[in-house]
Amino acid sequence: MSKHVIVIGGGVAGLEVAGQLSKVGIEVSLIEKESKTGGHLNNWYKLFPDRRNSSEVKEYLNGITANNGINLMTDTTIEKFNRSRSCFSITTNGGKELIADAIVVATGFDLFKSARKEEYGYGIYDNVITSADLEEMFRKGEIVLTDGSVPESIGIIHCVGSRDEKVGNYYCSKLCCVTAVKQAIELREHLPESKVFCYYMDMRMGGAFYEELYREAQEKWGVNFIRGKVSEASETIEKKLMVKVEDTLAGRPLKMNLDMLVLMAGMEMSAGGEKVAGMSGLKTGENRFFAAADNHFGSNKSNIEGIFYAGTCTAPMNITETISHARAAFTEVMEWLRNGKR
Repeated sequence: MSKHVIVIGGGVAGLEVAGQLSKVGIEVSLIEKESKTGGHLNNWYKLFPDRRNSSEVKEYLNGITANNGINLMTDTTIEKFNRSRSCFSITTNGGKELIADAIVVATGFDLFKSARKEEYGYGIYDNVITSADLEEMFRKGEIVLTDGSVPESIGIIHCVGSRDEKVGNYYCSKLCCVTAVKQAIELREHLPESKVFCYYMDMRMGGAFYEELYREAQEKWGVNFIRGKVSEASETIEKKLMVKVEDTLAGRPLKMNLDMLVLMAGMEMSAGGEKVAGMSGLKTGENRFFAAADNHFGSNKSNIEGIFYAGTCTAPMNITETISHARAAFTEVMEWLRNGKR
């Protein structure tokens, strides 16, 4: 089958669908805005729930895309998008025009910018960091404060930028709770003498083995879970971080001094996805992610025939779900190329 498919985005979903298409002889152009593929996977230390090394999944993705049928274009963005009756035309930032029979959008997600929640002090106080910052510390093997000392007390705030009317994100990012549990365990592994506190609204541990990981965090690692939303964080004269939180189980307000505060940033539609939506006419939903043609039996289909979705450009997903969604997108593309294209 002499067909050409453009895949926009070289993260987990984009690599999976590009690799599957290439394996069956489809010519693929894979467009990635960064200098390397892998997306957010490159920033993870270990993965939940089994805490395997993220490099193992990256190795799998590199293996599936090791095919001469993929034209990889890094440091590349889309500047023009046109559709004729029978094909699509895309012009890149380098001025190159690509003609394709179908397009797969796999633009992924961006992490919520935690500085928008000023009450938590990110970018204002020392030692207020995000979950992504903590992953980088894990990769370096060095969990330290800005003065070089080791933190003895660490707080983790769930749902930063998710389920939050003030920032316009009503949806659950789905993975913040399990990420917080994973990171709490890793903190205790790296810093056995530390005390770790998780502040949560409710625990949404809906994935396979997530609940077991939650129990392990409490029973084996002694992580403290406090049900209550942190109202604000401030800095004391001694450069400690003081958080105000209501413990809704105990029915009392708390003030706690901490050495480090970690913000579990939620997921939002990526800036790259918004740009593609604006120039192509692809619809977005109430959550501002791409809107699937049907949530039950058309989650890979867009409102434009011949354009398909893969992965977290449509909604928050874990890596397992992202790969499955990308494989489903491959199936939809092949059906379109065989029978639906006109």
